[in-house]
Amino acid sequence: MSRIKEFNLPDLGEGLTEGEILAWLVKVGDTIELNQPIVEVETAKAAVEIPAKWAGQVQAIFHPEGSTVEVGTPIIAIDTEPGAGPAEQSTTGASTSDLPTPSAASLAAVEVAPTEGAVEPGLIGGPAPGGRTAVLVGYGPRTTAAKRRPRKGAAPAASAPAAAPVQHSPAPVVPAPVRSPSPAVNGNGRSSGPVLAKPPVRKLAKDLGVDLSALTGSGPSGSITREDVQRAAAPAAAEPLTVTSPVSSAASFGADREQRIPVKGVRRLTAENMSRSAFTAPHVTEFLTVDVTRAMKALDRLRGRREWRDVRVSPLLLVAKAVLLAVRRHPMVNSSWAGDEIVVKEYVNLGIAAATERGLIVPNIKDAGRLTLRELADAMTDLVQTAKAGRTSPADMSGGTLTITNVGVFGVDTGTPILPPGESAILAFGAVREQPWVHKGKVKPRLVTTLGLSFDHRIIDGELGSKFLRDVGDFLADPEATLLAWT
Repeated sequence: MSRIKEFNLPDLGEGLTEGEILAWLVKVGDTIELNQPIVEVETAKAAVEIPAKWAGQVQAIFHPEGSTVEVGTPIIAIDTEPGAGPAEQSTTGASTSDLPTPSAASLAAVEVAPTEGAVEPGLIGGPAPGGRTAVLVGYGPRTTAAKRRPRKGAAPAASAPAAAPVQHSPAPVVPAPVRSPSPAVNGNGRSSGPVLAKPPVRKLAKDLGVDLSALTGSGPSGSITREDVQRAAAPAAAEPLTVTSPVSSAASFGADREQRIPVKGVRRLTAENMSRSAFTAPHVTEFLTVDVTRAMKALDRLRGRREWRDVRVSPLLLVAKAVLLAVRRHPMVNSSWAGDEIVVKEYVNLGIAAATERGLIVPNIKDAGRLTLRELADAMTDLVQTAKAGRTSPADMSGGTLTITNVGVFGVDTGTPILPPGESAILAFGAVREQPWVHKGKVKPRLVTTLGLSFDHRIIDGELGSKFLRDVGDFLADPEATLLAWT
């Protein structure tokens, strides 16, 4: 068994297919321990640190920081017995920027270790179905070749040449992903097989007038990248134009002062989720303006108690408590639409929308309805701090049932929030402002806020939504009196 082992990028949760390498925490030549964090990866949900599966010495790093890697792709090679002397086939200290193409003999000496801990649901130690590689959570890419329907008029793909016998020479090993055989080439020198390119790359090629079938891809498995398309378009762009139309001049005006931001990671997932929710669930939004002067005084009294002096106490804490108590009175609000049935949850995984450097994320507090007020305060503080530090795990953002978004921290009065997918209600909490208010028959300055409740009208009708929002408002208007009345 080879001592040089490759570690593949694992599935980090809920079937995620790729991740971006943010930072390597080790370098070639470093001695590492079991479960030591080795790389920070950003998925579509969060940035996570991946621990080492083996102790040993780093022999090679296959992908530089900033690259996007598919699940199941080798990212690092580790010598598990660095003190045992020279290996028969050893890995040289290759850098991420200059990795030579390995020979068949060198690849044969590297053991690709299977990912541990992945089982088929319900079967302890069972194999992954459908020819897929077992991963940490879910299933990774298929290990069997995918069958494609041949395109009309396409030439049959050229079969791969037989591999030469492996020569056991002491050639250095630099593991790298093996590319699949190139597609067949027709008489014009162009590929007659399927073109490997992601949708954004295909759109770019269409906009620039580049024929993808005429390109040789430099990406994984021969896929065509944005850089390939841009290089192919560069000569054409450099040719002088004999005629300049007003339309083309207007289109190019200001292009050198535009910034183009790739849509990926958290921003991409947010866009996909919001689009799916907005065009799937029929949204209704109701608003309620509440005098929260008594609630703010109650918070001041709470902060003054000895046992609460080290606790972060904010108005959002009372809003969260109000929502949890109102759910007990109206359980249907905490439900989801499942096609032929409505699933009413007896637990509340309370989501708190958090703005981070990577975009908006919505981690949730599991079974928040069972927590005391002090436990809820601690959980909310931990949730926000973890999100701001970019350390929220995919599990913490999964399974939410009801969400609160605090737009008031940005000085906004309220809004019409979009439902997170799978949830039936979301509450927007606006800024608390001092305003003139009729109190006991007289106009006085009072602390006032506006709540906005969006809900799925397939599940929650106007009456139920109004009662739920009214109960939240009643609690915030006088928490102590309302709590006594409800218990």
